[in-house]
Amino acid sequence: MRADARKNRDHLLAVAGTAIGEQGVDVSLRDIARRADVGLATLLRHFPTREALLDALLRTSFDELTAKAGELETSSSPEDALVSWLRDCVGWTTEYRGVTVLMAAAIEDTESALHASCVTLRAAGARLLARAQAAGMARSDIDGTDLFALIAALAWLGDQPSIAPRADHLFDVVASAILDSAGSGDAQGERRPPDPRRDRPARPGQLRPREA
Repeated sequence: MRADARKNRDHLLAVAGTAIGEQGVDVSLRDIARRADVGLATLLRHFPTREALLDALLRTSFDELTAKAGELETSSSPEDALVSWLRDCVGWTTEYRGVTVLMAAAIEDTESALHASCVTLRAAGARLLARAQAAGMARSDIDGTDLFALIAALAWLGDQPSIAPRADHLFDVVASAILDSAGSGDAQGERRPPDPRRDRPARPGQLRPREA
């Protein structure tokens, strides 16, 4: 690509990033072209579809998150790596309103320009999840597809003005549900239900029931 063509392409991506950050992924391509002071035909010559524009805009972030997963596999404990990566993914997706909807559709659509990047990102998360599961630190009844869906759900929550103030708390709730604390259950891995007698204050002279 010639230097002038690359400069024009980079300018379009910068303008598109600002527009999508302000209005979401449904912003008009015509509006992006107008902001960039070019014709719509020029924009479409560089990016024939909305998905192609988003893939070019988000590719660096996809690659960074995928690389981050690889780094965490060797530098952090399984549970810390999983939660850290999950938090980074959710934080990134909230930068562009509506992007998770497109990602969820693209991962099933092999013709989408976003498909390959989404599949790679999902695989990176699946490896971190499998590592935590192998260490007995994550529940075994979820997979990479479930993790990808949870990222989308948490990002959606962050996009809702009435819920956004609770987003960090809800993230912690979901992360705690994914992790499976060691030693929290019996020999079969089942959690022991609480005994209300143990939580009730003892009356004077009364002994607490012994642990079973």
